[in-house]
Amino acid sequence: EGLARPGAELGDLQAAFRRHHALQCGFCTPGILMSAAEFLARVPHPDEAQVRDMLAGHLCRCTGYSGIVHAILEVAAARAETSSHA
Repeated sequence: EGLARPGAELGDLQAAFRRHHALQCGFCTPGILMSAAEFLARVPHPDEAQVRDMLAGHLCRCTGYSGIVHAILEVAAARAETSSHA
């Protein structure tokens, strides 16, 4: 709930996780979302290796991480695109 913009159902990370099937049981999802939000604030243009390194401290037994990585990279790219047009 802390990641959604006021009046929005889901924040961009949450929506990307949904699109990429980056969550299943939900146990790890809140921690990964919060880590990803903080990570993207520090590293706005990460590559896949950097995202996977950030995720190394999280244990997800359901997803295999691919969807999570793709979701985070998609959000980083979308944010970069938005900021370049601002």
